[in-house]
Amino acid sequence: MKPLVLLASSLSLLLAACGEKPAEAPPAAAATLAVGVVRFGELGFHPEREAPATVLGKNETRLAAEASARIVAIAVDSGDAVKAGQVLVRLDAKDAELALARAAAGLAQSAARLAQAEAQMARARTLREKNFISAEALTLRETELAATQADVQAARANRDSARRGVDKCIITAPFSGIVRARTAQVGELAAPGTPLLTLADTSDLQVVAQVQARDAEGLATAAKVEFAAAGQTHALTPLRISGAISREARTVEARYRFVGSAPAPGSEGRLVWRDPRPHIPADYILRRNGRYGVFVLDGSKASFRELPQAQEGRPASADFPPEASIVTRGRHALQHGMAVTLEPAPAAK
Repeated sequence: MKPLVLLASSLSLLLAACGEKPAEAPPAAAATLAVGVVRFGELGFHPEREAPATVLGKNETRLAAEASARIVAIAVDSGDAVKAGQVLVRLDAKDAELALARAAAGLAQSAARLAQAEAQMARARTLREKNFISAEALTLRETELAATQADVQAARANRDSARRGVDKCIITAPFSGIVRARTAQVGELAAPGTPLLTLADTSDLQVVAQVQARDAEGLATAAKVEFAAAGQTHALTPLRISGAISREARTVEARYRFVGSAPAPGSEGRLVWRDPRPHIPADYILRRNGRYGVFVLDGSKASFRELPQAQEGRPASADFPPEASIVTRGRHALQHGMAVTLEPAPAAK
């Protein structure tokens, strides 16, 4: 046994002299080691997690012009609160009103021709019953009546389209919210698609967070999730956690709704929760054969249990039963299957 001990000591001195440190514990001699253990129920803890989050409305809309006209009035400015249906911007509607008047006149003309065609049709039927006109003449009247009816439908559509053009000169709020930005000025010529205002929805504020993919499972089962910002915390209720992982940041999007009052939209803060899965402190996680795990007492032997999600220097979740005995003292010299004995419990003071 002494030669083996001397050989191991010489090897350690040689590595130290070369400035190298073994990444893993060297194989131990086939001897029984005394170790100390702690129940997993006492050792495990539930770490607090957090992720950057922002308060956003369900909608954030850039209101744009739908007609080509000059802006004559803007009733709101950046930061103003508005209600659904409130008038925000007015465009010059003179051209649209003239188009509506022309369309209405065209509809009136078509309606007059339709009345004349209906009267001629009624007279033609009476004459046909008395054989005063031919069947071809009656068919001609029927054709004229059908064409006039179609003209009336087209004229009515033109009138409705022109009326819609007048309506487009008034931009109203599609929902209650806050004006985030004003990008138009009175007197400017607006074309279809010209952005006028940016409106943030305040009727259904949500917390949107980008969560690390490895933390998504714990977040989904967390009993309590809060939004922390400006020294205050706000209780949340879950909406959904996306199943898609961002390829760039390796994160998933999580959305939550406020239980009570909510901060202003655009507020930056942190999504905070406590992981419901018990974790083992990083100090007790070892590396063996390129894998990370812990030693668990299995009868009179030490069994190495791999933790697939473990990373160097970070606590790792584990699903051991609470009564499992985790080796805490003497763990660095252990190898899988090594015989061990328990250290005597420290005397009570």
